[in-house]
Amino acid sequence: MSDQSTNGETDLNKLLAEMTPQLDEQIWVFLSLKARDAALEDKALMRFDEEEGATYILKETDAEGYDTTFRCQRITLQIHSALEAVGFLDAISTALTLNGISSNVVSAFYHDHLFVPVEKTAQTMSVLKALSASARE
Repeated sequence: MSDQSTNGETDLNKLLAEMTPQLDEQIWVFLSLKARDAALEDKALMRFDEEEGATYILKETDAEGYDTTFRCQRITLQIHSALEAVGFLDAISTALTLNGISSNVVSAFYHDHLFVPVEKTAQTMSVLKALSASARE
């Protein structure tokens, strides 16, 4: 059953067929600190607080001077996926795994965002487009 309301799409085949991956040319990095850093709050694309500390996703240029990890690019899946959609990210993760591609996923209200190693972005886009095409067949 398809539900394209303000809550997003839940139909797995439609999600895959219409995901429309879009590559962000910006280089992003992950940064983990023991505590929040006020200087980074306005620069961060995202901050997530864990028991061990604060994790930031920042533009590489905004993270100069910090010990960062995971130099990556963001691929946004343009379909509005429901937060309760079942199997969408699993199908994507499986396809990426079969191609030796790691990704860190952020699911926001409207879209899912894949952060993939810079050197794997072209391959990732190809895998996602092929997965989407196979869902349209």
